[in-house]
Amino acid sequence: MSARELPYREAIREAIQIEMQRDPDVFIMGEDIGSYGGIYKVTKGLYEEFGAERVMDTPISEAGFVGAAIGAAMVGKRPIVELMFMDFSLVAADQILNQAGKQRFMSGDDFRVPMTIRTQQGAGGGVGAQHGQSLEALFMHIPGFAIALPSTAADAKGLMATAIRMDDPTMFIEHKTLYAEKDPVPEGEYLIPFGQAAIRTEGSDITLISYSASMLPTLKAAELLKANHGINAEVIDLRTIVPVDWATLTASVMKTGHGIVIHEAHRRGGVGAEIAAELTQRTWGTLAAPIARIGGLDIPIPFSPSLEAVWHIQPEDIVNTALRTLKK
Repeated sequence: MSARELPYREAIREAIQIEMQRDPDVFIMGEDIGSYGGIYKVTKGLYEEFGAERVMDTPISEAGFVGAAIGAAMVGKRPIVELMFMDFSLVAADQILNQAGKQRFMSGDDFRVPMTIRTQQGAGGGVGAQHGQSLEALFMHIPGFAIALPSTAADAKGLMATAIRMDDPTMFIEHKTLYAEKDPVPEGEYLIPFGQAAIRTEGSDITLISYSASMLPTLKAAELLKANHGINAEVIDLRTIVPVDWATLTASVMKTGHGIVIHEAHRRGGVGAEIAAELTQRTWGTLAAPIARIGGLDIPIPFSPSLEAVWHIQPEDIVNTALRTLKK
């Protein structure tokens, strides 16, 4: 399959465009996604190609348009809903958590909700405490959703296409600081299964587990561990947190005997807690040290750029945690 470099945002757009060309039941709705092209320009050009009936601008009414999308999905459409910020998912929480995630189970499989909610999250650019949160753990906790958090443009394209074709609701969570990041993206139709982690760097001393934008400091930390300490870290990109690829994680941690889970979301009650606990049970007897967690500070994200920079996880934080875990 041939590939060319694309920014993350254009890879997502290409996946949506291909799926809309392939399936007339796919449409997208959200705030400012039409002629404006979305706040981060992910939907730029789709309105001109598909028109107002399939690229719908909505009022500022997250609960209303998510509810409309759920209804459309229950009668056979495949809506994509853009929530401008992940923080706004809380406005539509009842529709998402109590309606979309439960319809299949409560109806005895009579109704399914093939709806993709795409949104972006994360700190960066001084967006502050109400526009920069990472809330994936809230949705991981509630059954009924698949959840993707791609870190590369190629993964964003492949996972988005898969999400649109799934018969159950999916949260597709982008990161605002990744939109301009480029990497080779396959041309044409391209799908990546959910629940299939990617080993970005092979190693034998410690396993570093991350996803989304936190993959960038994690990969840098692996380079520093190798260059400065002779430590070979295996870096795993989860790509989806529901489902989790437990087979890949378990095999890696049983090989290295050490693990760290890294994510930008607050450390307390985060995805890292769930993964560390489950991996401990699965690898008990082979662990040489407790599985560590690194997350964002348990305070609201600062608006000030200098404070925001301190709030972010740095590669050195991961290196120091790895050295403590390995007792170096």
